[in-house]
Amino acid sequence: MSDLTTLPKLELHLHLEGAAPPDFIRMLAGRKHIDLSGIFDERGDYAYSDFVDFLRVYEAACTVLTNPQDFHDLTLAVLEQSAAEGVIYSEAFLSPDFCGGGDLVAWREYLAAIETAAATAQARMGITLRGCITCIRHFGPEQARVIARCAQETAGHFITGFGIAGDENRFHPKEFTYAFDAAREAGLGLTAHAGEWGGPQSVRDALDHLRVSRIGHGVRAVEDTALIDDLAARGVVLEVCPGSNIALGVYPELKAHPIARLRDAGVKVTVSTDDPPFFHTTMQREYQALAEVFGWDIPEFTEINRIALDAAFCDPETRATLAARLEQT
Repeated sequence: MSDLTTLPKLELHLHLEGAAPPDFIRMLAGRKHIDLSGIFDERGDYAYSDFVDFLRVYEAACTVLTNPQDFHDLTLAVLEQSAAEGVIYSEAFLSPDFCGGGDLVAWREYLAAIETAAATAQARMGITLRGCITCIRHFGPEQARVIARCAQETAGHFITGFGIAGDENRFHPKEFTYAFDAAREAGLGLTAHAGEWGGPQSVRDALDHLRVSRIGHGVRAVEDTALIDDLAARGVVLEVCPGSNIALGVYPELKAHPIARLRDAGVKVTVSTDDPPFFHTTMQREYQALAEVFGWDIPEFTEINRIALDAAFCDPETRATLAARLEQT
């Protein structure tokens, strides 16, 4: 097995707030006198019991992120960690719900701070960041319309995608078609969390009603042979986060995870960390674990990164620059 530490990596599925180091959140909470008791364990890590409780802890941690400077500092901290793992390109899910409550004027201020931090990280560390605005499913379809307007008004070089995250068991994808149609009209790439908790039908629903080119997670598609064939034929890309799926109990261990079966069936898969400190993972740990369990090496990971590059929501110039960096390996 080769040394994977220096391999350039592309990550398509990373929640900016969910990547916040616990120490960073505790520092802000202490500075602002915000009580976050109950969301950390005795070691200082995030503590939750299941997926719904994970969402509670996630949203509680976000309560200390109260101004654009917080998001500037968070973005730098997250990108520094990603760059240290060999990530050269990252797409972060950004939620205007957590950046000014969906108010467009406030969102622009938060976004400017995030972009400034991203530019600094690119100059210092060589990592490129793009933003994928994400509505929160359990906040409801009407709020998703508000977030879609934020996406429309700030789409461009940095904001390149639109998606939906949150509790898959709340609301049907067809209730979010307005938001996704608005984002599509703005020229944004589209993705949706599905096939993690909702089963294979949730993947079909996201494809049929939201017309996305990528699926966040999507691993439960393995339970439906016809769906596997459909994903492969249509070239739909899955943003797979193995460590997340294990930590949340979707699968008991990595050897039971379907990423290799999906890939062998012709489905396009990529590898990401989702909310890395919540799941005690990094991109390097994901690669190392996949190498150990499935025997993947440089050729397999190079192919996965090329799939990620082709699926990335970025402009042609950025894609060409990244392609050149991948070819150097």
